[in-house]
Amino acid sequence: MDKLSPCTSKAADLEPDLEQLDLNVELQTSEAEEKCLNGSPGALQLRKWLNKTLKIEMSDGRVLIGIFLCTDRDANIILGSCSEYLPEDIKSDETCDSSNSTEEPRMLGLVMVPGKHIISICIDQNETEDCLEQPLIGEINREEVM
Repeated sequence: MDKLSPCTSKAADLEPDLEQLDLNVELQTSEAEEKCLNGSPGALQLRKWLNKTLKIEMSDGRVLIGIFLCTDRDANIILGSCSEYLPEDIKSDETCDSSNSTEEPRMLGLVMVPGKHIISICIDQNETEDCLEQPLIGEINREEVM
């Protein structure tokens, strides 16, 4: 049997190799990010819509309003904090006995909307985009928070 000798290399000998490895990883990461950022105009538009409020009209007449989280190549859409609104004709059929025609929306939460059932999509343009630019107006001391 051959006896294995312990590793005698010093950490200083390995540092250049580690630095080169880090450089290669950084280059590969930046190239991947560059490919992702230089996407098609449609992909760039979808990125702008992320975390915006969408109103989706479905083929059965229901309307879903929620936060746009993601989509896929089949045009399926994931909405967060989603609420479902029924069309007027379905509401009137269900509430013909009661006089209250303004029914509360049904809270659904996280929803996957199949792309084949989407009729139209509207984006809420009234959202403030600069709400995170100045989250703190005045100075806050640590003692005030604690």
